Amino acid sequence: MKVASTLVIATFCASAVSAFGLQYGSKSLVSSHRTRPGLVNPIDITGERLNSVSLGETASGSLESRGGAAAESSGGIDVGLLVYFALWYVGNYYYNITNKLALNASGGKTGFPMSISSLQLGVGMIYGIFLWLAPDAREKPKVTKDDIIKMLPVAFCFMGAHSASVFAMGAGAVSFAQIVKASEPAFAAVLAQFVYGKPVSKAKWMCLPIVIGGVILASVKELDFAVSALVSACIANMFAAFKGNENKKLMETPGLSDRMGSIGNQFALTTILGFLMSIPVVLAKEGSRLGEFMNLCKTSPALWMNMVASGLWFYGYNELATMTLKKTGAVTQSVANTAKRVIVIVGVALVMGESLAPMKLIGCSIGIGGVFLYSIIDNLVKKKED
Repeated sequence: MKVASTLVIATFCASAVSAFGLQYGSKSLVSSHRTRPGLVNPIDITGERLNSVSLGETASGSLESRGGAAAESSGGIDVGLLVYFALWYVGNYYYNITNKLALNASGGKTGFPMSISSLQLGVGMIYGIFLWLAPDAREKPKVTKDDIIKMLPVAFCFMGAHSASVFAMGAGAVSFAQIVKASEPAFAAVLAQFVYGKPVSKAKWMCLPIVIGGVILASVKELDFAVSALVSACIANMFAAFKGNENKKLMETPGLSDRMGSIGNQFALTTILGFLMSIPVVLAKEGSRLGEFMNLCKTSPALWMNMVASGLWFYGYNELATMTLKKTGAVTQSVANTAKRVIVIVGVALVMGESLAPMKLIGCSIGIGGVFLYSIIDNLVKKKED
């Protein structure tokens, strides 16, 4: 019953992403001189209306217009942004839980992490295509063949980061994998400096030992420690760092944003390409056991329902995260990401019964604190110099 409820909630929240119109383009939900009653009101994960504010309200634009371009603020509480934050955190939290449940149902460390990660992308692909086909849901992108080719490196890195993360969470505790993944800035700094020729400030380099030290401390007393989990999480960090840099290069393509039409379209295309690229990896890694996996899916509702739910959560929270961060400043982004990691690490550990030893908590606090400092250190140094 719990599994079915989780699947229903995941479907609902993924639909909420579309309801809030996570697109940018020529159309706007905000009229310049008049207020219209909205067709959709903000709702929470239980289906309750948050308040009477509709997407079509506020001529001054306290809610962001369709398309993600920043609307003018009226100085009041941005209810839309708060809903974005809430759904982003909820989506990330439930993704980690349903993903771990699916991995456990498939056999845990000896299960089918690559098949699960691939099918999660497949669920996202189906949902993204559905939004293009559904009336008035999302306008189709007008990308060219050259645009698709240029997206391949980003999609490959996206697939690699996701698959490696699923491997890490299957091999060890979710909380441990998340702590290691928090060290992504270290990988990003090295790649930016030595591969992409984009120098990283000395202040940021000085923050990295704090991050790495926190991860080491958290690993010392980890009861569910596995070298494979550590290595997989580090590989995920490497792919994520490459993805970030490749995405910056991609978005420098003249006219690509206009042809893409929306952030949602970009993520949908990336998911589709990532899924297609994952198929050969699945065949190479787990192809000889696909019959066993299919039988498990038929006989274990906990496997396929959590796999589908985690795919919806993954697609929804990633799109919401992109939209949320687009509406906020650098410091807010840093605080939001830090808070998200703390909530996921502690919350999932409590729900899944994972260890939260004092040394692990200290290491987690130091590591995440170092990531937060890394994110804002340049602004702090600049203010001091001014």
